[in-house]
Amino acid sequence: MIKKEILIGITVGIIANTIGTLLYILLFSDFGIVETYQAAVQQGHVGSLLALGAILNLVAFFGFLKIRRDYRARGVMIATLLTAMLILYYKVF
Repeated sequence: MIKKEILIGITVGIIANTIGTLLYILLFSDFGIVETYQAAVQQGHVGSLLALGAILNLVAFFGFLKIRRDYRARGVMIATLLTAMLILYYKVF
């Protein structure tokens, strides 16, 4: 039961990060999603895009805490840490 709740939190965290990244691209970029991603890869800014998308994880995390779903909030935190490791990978390599 606890593993299922954490898995739900991880899934919500990954989806929130994806939606946050896409929203950032759509709101603040003059280009489309693919063109912005390609420009970010060429300029080495993929990690920055992911970091800005991870801001939406705050909403999910505190939302789960507010409704007392602590294990789901823990899953969102794990998804955020996975994103941080991915950002670190992009920054180093």
